[in-house]
Amino acid sequence: MADQEYDEMIARYFAEMEKHSRERLAEASDLITNFSKLAASKGLILDAGSFEYIQTTGIVAKAPGIARALLGPIRTERDGLQSFKEIARRLPPSPHYEGCFAGPDFILMAHPYFRRGMHPINNWAPRFIELFWQFDGPGIEKYIALDEDRVRINVDGTGYFESDTWYGAPFDQDIRNIKPGIVKLRPPLDLVPAHLSFFFAHAYCLDIKWSESDGIKSFQALEMKTEDVRLEAGGQHYYPARYMHAEFDLSANCFRHFDGAIQLFTEEEYFQRRDSDFNMTMKNPAHIKARSSKVFKINGPLRTESWVEFCSHFYAANPLIFEYFSGVYPRHVTEILARIRNNAPQCISEV
Repeated sequence: MADQEYDEMIARYFAEMEKHSRERLAEASDLITNFSKLAASKGLILDAGSFEYIQTTGIVAKAPGIARALLGPIRTERDGLQSFKEIARRLPPSPHYEGCFAGPDFILMAHPYFRRGMHPINNWAPRFIELFWQFDGPGIEKYIALDEDRVRINVDGTGYFESDTWYGAPFDQDIRNIKPGIVKLRPPLDLVPAHLSFFFAHAYCLDIKWSESDGIKSFQALEMKTEDVRLEAGGQHYYPARYMHAEFDLSANCFRHFDGAIQLFTEEEYFQRRDSDFNMTMKNPAHIKARSSKVFKINGPLRTESWVEFCSHFYAANPLIFEYFSGVYPRHVTEILARIRNNAPQCISEV
């Protein structure tokens, strides 16, 4: 297809999507009017530009702090997260849409950082949110970051589902036997950017560190993406990295705490950090400390099997986490790598 034909096709696609969005918003005019009155009663003044239709989400109302204004006063942890249980007392977790708390007039949603590519218009990245919404047990306290500036208002609308492939990691080693130290995993260095995008979810590296003190074994993991993955926050462009931290109680033989965050690196910080490791901040006088936005937290007894599953799905579609837990890539990735090396010009078209 010629470049001009491709550009014309893309232009037609976006024009059709825009037309469909206008039609859906027009059909929902009464819904929008009623919700605007509800928002005004909470001190939020909305106009036509405050609403949009997103195929993966539904009809969304946008305004700074709209979720918190509608939810009402709620205690926020020092790390910025809210108690899952406290939110659920006011708005029950949706039985139909993971990542949502559904009320009679609006639906609260989890933070956009849980979405594919960390982009607000995409669906949830498989399969972390689904697992987090369903996870419960004696002594468990969950905490979550909300989409503060958007709520869904078509509460009776249908959901949007994407199937995907994910991998459970058969990690059955005794964590008490893991020695403190640092691990760094990278995709094969002979892969071109297109292969990293398709088969490694743009992963540049996965850094892991285990440490131990006073009967607690601590775990840290940082997933750095390739340099073409960026996002905007506060008018600035950053390189996002998914970070996890966990604490394992050696005497209880289970995890007692687990949390995840998105760290944002400037361009200079990104290129300094990605080829280093967790000891960099101690060795480097620059003391790189990325901006961090925590997105979930679990306190309470957590079995190793559940922890591994959460880790695997938080780093969605990244074979490096599978490699760390199992010692090998998933079988399909191993087969694809063999095809790439044996027949590089044809491998992409055959996948």
